[in-house]
Amino acid sequence: MTRRKLAYGAAGVAVLIVVINVLSALFGGFDRTDGGEVAVVRNGGMFDDRNIRQIIPPASGLTWTGLYSTSHKYPSQQRFYTITARAGAGDRPGVDVVRTPSSDGVDMGIEGTLYFTLNLDQKTLRDFDNKFGTRGFTGADGRLYHAYDGDLGWSAFLDQIIRPVIDNDLREQISRFRCAELVSSCALVQNSGSPGVPPAGAGKTNNGNIAAVQNAVNSSLAEDLKVTLGDEFLQGLRFNLVRVSLPDNVQAAVDKAQAAFAAVSEAQARVAQAKADAAANSARQQGYQKCPACAVIDEMKAIPPSVTTFAPGQNFAVTAPGK
Repeated sequence: MTRRKLAYGAAGVAVLIVVINVLSALFGGFDRTDGGEVAVVRNGGMFDDRNIRQIIPPASGLTWTGLYSTSHKYPSQQRFYTITARAGAGDRPGVDVVRTPSSDGVDMGIEGTLYFTLNLDQKTLRDFDNKFGTRGFTGADGRLYHAYDGDLGWSAFLDQIIRPVIDNDLREQISRFRCAELVSSCALVQNSGSPGVPPAGAGKTNNGNIAAVQNAVNSSLAEDLKVTLGDEFLQGLRFNLVRVSLPDNVQAAVDKAQAAFAAVSEAQARVAQAKADAAANSARQQGYQKCPACAVIDEMKAIPPSVTTFAPGQNFAVTAPGK
């Protein structure tokens, strides 16, 4: 009797386990997407293949995806990739600046932001998941991620696939300009032009050249990414070039040259002031020679208001209040 009870108990436990697994599989066969994300669903059942089953659009309701299927969720809203010297503010940890030489060999630092959206066409999404959702990317922490593994996975994908294309486009465009054409103060430490003096109108020219670099990058980036990735997986591409900077050693030389130029300007101003004062004194003296009374009048005007008695002559006397 005891053995029979044990057998019934074991059978009951087995049935319970099966029921739990079946219910878990059934409830796990539903999925939904939040606003700002799209899901590519792949088969995952014991007897299924691993092909793409369906696409779940953004902000969907509860959707049947099949038993043991997996959902690869990607961002559907506009995203951005930032390159900046501000530690921790970009997509890479720490300070992140694109370093590339100008046409005259100065290592320029480029900062900016790329704005884009993932192409939500269903066929394109399927191709994207087949090509990039089935491989791993090394993140900033050294771990392996998939592009659908949240922000860390998406950033790892961008860093390894998109960033090299951005770098290459910037390198190509920056190499078309000399350092001083992008940063006017670069002329302070170069041997061209007047030493220590940037060319006239350099600031306006620099802004125009930086805008030309930005426009050229925007013109070429979409096509370069399409060729590199194999399709137009990213849309609405727009790169904003935020800043072009000099290397630390060059910037230090610029600062030193600017300080020296300021000191020279200050000395020149003092010389000019001294010359002006001497000329004024000479003219005043000539005037006194022609008008002795004028000298006396000016002398009287120079007496402080506190003086109440003034008696010029051999026995000179000045009386102040209270004396």
